[in-house]
Amino acid sequence: MKARNIIPWIFGIILVAPAAMAAGTASQGEELYRHLSRKIIVEGDAAFMESLNARSREIEWSSAEKKTVTGNLRILKPKASPGRNGGRPLYFIRDASGGMFILSLPAEDTRTPDEFEKLSENRLEFSLETVTAEHDGRAYVFARMTGEPRAILFDRIFKISIVLMLFFVMVGMGLTLKIADFTLVIRRPLGIVLGTVLQYGLMPLLALGLSLLFGYYHAYPFIYLGLILATASPAGVTSNLMTHFSKGDLALSISLTSVSTVLALISTPLLLKLYGTTGSGATVPAGLIAQTIIVLVIVPLAVGMTARARFEALAAKAAPVFSALGIVTVLFIMVTGVAGNLGALRDTDRYSLSFYFAPLILAAAGMFIASAAATMFRLPGRQVRSLAFETGMRNSALSMTLAILIQDQIGDFYSSLFIVNGVYGLEMYIAGLIFVFLFRKFSKNSETE
Repeated sequence: MKARNIIPWIFGIILVAPAAMAAGTASQGEELYRHLSRKIIVEGDAAFMESLNARSREIEWSSAEKKTVTGNLRILKPKASPGRNGGRPLYFIRDASGGMFILSLPAEDTRTPDEFEKLSENRLEFSLETVTAEHDGRAYVFARMTGEPRAILFDRIFKISIVLMLFFVMVGMGLTLKIADFTLVIRRPLGIVLGTVLQYGLMPLLALGLSLLFGYYHAYPFIYLGLILATASPAGVTSNLMTHFSKGDLALSISLTSVSTVLALISTPLLLKLYGTTGSGATVPAGLIAQTIIVLVIVPLAVGMTARARFEALAAKAAPVFSALGIVTVLFIMVTGVAGNLGALRDTDRYSLSFYFAPLILAAAGMFIASAAATMFRLPGRQVRSLAFETGMRNSALSMTLAILIQDQIGDFYSSLFIVNGVYGLEMYIAGLIFVFLFRKFSKNSETE
């Protein structure tokens, strides 16, 4: 049976997923954050922001409770510079459980905005005094720091480790490539063009539609942004592996992975800018994404390709080592990420059961629609299989790394971006293996197609 004849079977698999599950109830911390971000970011209410800052300076601290919390400094400010209104941004501390503490800073505080931005980049340990007080009919927990925030060594080592590992993984990908590999764009333009449209056009639209269906777009913006980040990332090398297992067109798969990786410099930040703003005011810093891709993708890819051009024999021997490092990197990020977020993964009140199916549905739907589209364009069965995996299987190591690097800057309370991309990185393998089985079962003549 040819590849196009398995489409109804795949469609049946996708339909068994629970498409009507609703999202759970938000926690108080998230509700408060959305209230503040709506007032300050969306409405640009600098007067409200300044009044809350002024209230924090009026607190009587004699009955304050002393506590030490581990969390992140977060910053809220109107899109227009608050400096023009004579105020400072609203600073607050978010602890590991999602609690919020509005930071009280004396009027004569000497820290610069850049110093606060630097503090917001990492999880820290804070020594605080806290007091609950009302403002504008709403209760807030105000806090002041009783000492300098302390860096958490493990977090810094973790971030440095994954950045270095991903860098070397991309060097390894470059070792397998040469300029001639990109000539397939000219020799087989339809497969490359269609694959690129499916990767960067179809998948973010599916993520948006799924988020609207399950209620993530409005109620859980960081789950939505996580799905967008997953689909805005380039194809991963595992798509080449699945293509090989299913006896697809490996040359097309490798070329499309390479092209999508290079295009990620423009496509990923552009798509995150296009899709990455929600009604809550949560936004993804597209500029930071572009800078990160240059450092973690484009530069190491160029290093690897240059090494391949000059030392081809040595590059051929080193490539398998780097491929193994790629598997280790994905496992390292997943295992450490799961270990650090077990509480969030078990929190069905926040995410609901739909969350655990959404990434699988997204990956499987992408593969199914890609198969259908390639079949409609009368591409050979081997290319149909290649486009299916290139569409659904993304560079999860890159997207998880990006999630870790930006989650604190965008106010992602419970590392939802990272969790979503970690779950997607796991479930896309499940979807991929299902499609390998189906392709091999129903494409007996694949070798001659």
